[in-house]
Amino acid sequence: MKKRFYRSKTHRKPQPKLPPMIPGADEGLQRIFEDIGVPDLKPFLPDPFQLEAIEAIKTSDCLVTAPTGAGKTWIAEKVAQKVMETNGKTWYATPLKALTNSIHAQFSKLFGKENVGILTGDIKENADAAIVIGTTEILRNQLYDSMYTGKNLDCDLIILDEAHFLGDVERGVVWEEIMIYLPVRIPLLLLSATIGNPDQIAGWLSSIRGKDCKVVENHNRPVPLHPIFFHPSGTLYPLMKTPESPKARPELHHKVTQFVNDKQRPLMAAGGKLPNFAQILKVMDHYDLLPAIFFLKSRAECDQAVRLCNGELLDKTPEKKQALIDKIDELTKNNTHLQSHPQRKYLEQTGTAGHHSGHLPAWKVVVETLMAGGLLNAMFATSTVAAGVNFPARSVVVLNSDRFNGVDFMSLTPSEFQQMTGRAGRRGMDNVGFGLMLPGRFMNLKYVARLVDAPPLDVDSQIKIDFSMVLNLLLSHSPSEIQTLLDKSFASYLIAGNKKGSKIARKKFGNDMEHLWLNFQDHMALLTLEEYVTPEGALTQDGLWASKLRIDSPLLVAQSIRKNLLPITDPALLAAIIGTFVNEKEFPDDPLHQSALPKLLKGVFLDLRYGLKPFAIQLLKKGFPAPNLYIQPAALLYSWAHGEDWDDLMVGSVFAEGDFARLILRTAENLRQITKLSDTFPEIAKTAKEAIELILKEPVVTLYN
Repeated sequence: MKKRFYRSKTHRKPQPKLPPMIPGADEGLQRIFEDIGVPDLKPFLPDPFQLEAIEAIKTSDCLVTAPTGAGKTWIAEKVAQKVMETNGKTWYATPLKALTNSIHAQFSKLFGKENVGILTGDIKENADAAIVIGTTEILRNQLYDSMYTGKNLDCDLIILDEAHFLGDVERGVVWEEIMIYLPVRIPLLLLSATIGNPDQIAGWLSSIRGKDCKVVENHNRPVPLHPIFFHPSGTLYPLMKTPESPKARPELHHKVTQFVNDKQRPLMAAGGKLPNFAQILKVMDHYDLLPAIFFLKSRAECDQAVRLCNGELLDKTPEKKQALIDKIDELTKNNTHLQSHPQRKYLEQTGTAGHHSGHLPAWKVVVETLMAGGLLNAMFATSTVAAGVNFPARSVVVLNSDRFNGVDFMSLTPSEFQQMTGRAGRRGMDNVGFGLMLPGRFMNLKYVARLVDAPPLDVDSQIKIDFSMVLNLLLSHSPSEIQTLLDKSFASYLIAGNKKGSKIARKKFGNDMEHLWLNFQDHMALLTLEEYVTPEGALTQDGLWASKLRIDSPLLVAQSIRKNLLPITDPALLAAIIGTFVNEKEFPDDPLHQSALPKLLKGVFLDLRYGLKPFAIQLLKKGFPAPNLYIQPAALLYSWAHGEDWDDLMVGSVFAEGDFARLILRTAENLRQITKLSDTFPEIAKTAKEAIELILKEPVVTLYN
């Protein structure tokens, strides 16, 4: 046997001890730093682009593109107010529940709670209000219902915020469907900061809606952004040198170039570790660059970064520290879990916090509220916080020139970089904003320099077919009418007109959208084979009720109901089983044979898997995905529904708190869809309602109270 040798700890190569950072700044920054401060209070005067947009929406659709913080929401406020004054109704759609909650709070304060409703799937309040704030999926579903019943959508204005989500790979199809199905009589206001081809999108909308769509552009940031290089010594330099002409190619400042070319360049952190954030914050505080948002690569880095800070800065401002503690007490007083949250002590001691999807929604709200109130010195976040939610700071700190997209690490796009740096500089609170670039293993400074002034990327069509779409379109359209609808897609417009970007569309969809129509027919053929659709293209009775399941796996759930594979009278068991359809996590070692598993759960789960196996094989043969079902998330949900303590469940769990909360919320939404089947399956609909009540409880639901 070959002998293995292990290097003992005493023989490891010692890590170099990094010298302390000493605050310093290049002369070129001194004048810029003199501008730091709060702008003088002046009467608000709308910018020309804001007035132009308000005028345009009176007679046409309107697409507004302007930098983050330029005042796009103000346009929405004024337009919604005008509609309300004429007793009309406004639907304000956003891509994110957090943004929906934020806009709802803002509009409720402005227009009165009685005039503003909210619809997110997780919460439904005042749905008949003059202004409804909701997610795009809810609006799309209302359009489905409107087409089916033949009733007009009760709305006089649609606002689609963060309109660049039209190009989102996963959810862009929802935005495209809304734009295609929306009645022409309802004006459409699109708001976005990062669209490279607004004229194309406006041209497409004009072509399918038969009315003008006016583009209103503004390229001026309300708060100027200054990119800075943070040298490991603690000295700050301009990231780029001043261009000799407006058309000159961006070049790094000579000191930054010298650093990049230095083969023995100093390290910001040793051995791939995170840098000393306590020292970094001290340097930034010296030049009055706080508060700051740090964008890090992973959840673990965000949580670790907080532990690398200290209380030195917060202790210098005892009044701010006390205000922070008082606000935390106020925000957590109704939630015993948040009161003892493991990050609370770091929050109170350092005035810094982590923010990522692994945290409970309620904890993220605490952090967001403190940041928005100016009580934190720094927030360490993954790049997801950059999109759509308004938590600006004086400075943004970027540590990597790439990001993880869920599958691979990819270079930041100009749009992603601008979303991140768009948080730097608070309108009305800052004269200037700063984007600090820290050197490290995954920071390409030359590449970042090109991103600073790069135009945003074009938005492409992401239309795709799924079974829920096919069922809902067949509710109100014949197959030939659906083909006409698909011909109205953005991809079809690009291809037919040989527009810029059509190469991408052709590669994805083929010529004349033939591939998209064939894909629709493939979906319809399987639905016909399974008798959800007649050979003529009409929904059967099973197709009618299955169309109400507007969820990710409607056919798997529908087949489970058909074959009586779901627990009809046990709400906790039903929640657990539905959670297996919702789960997106892979479990190589699913513990099916563990003795600790409840026998009832295990039996129902095995029957479900066995009963669905023939249909799953059929899906795979026809080229459709058939997700694996795992018992691990079901077991966790089963215990939660039976009242097991949250903290006990999370000890040793493969789910982070935020991930499990998201599983619960999505399971509740799937159960909510099953409650719509009360006419056809009253017993399981009733059980689904009871299951929702079992799983939506503290600390998951605190966000919505």
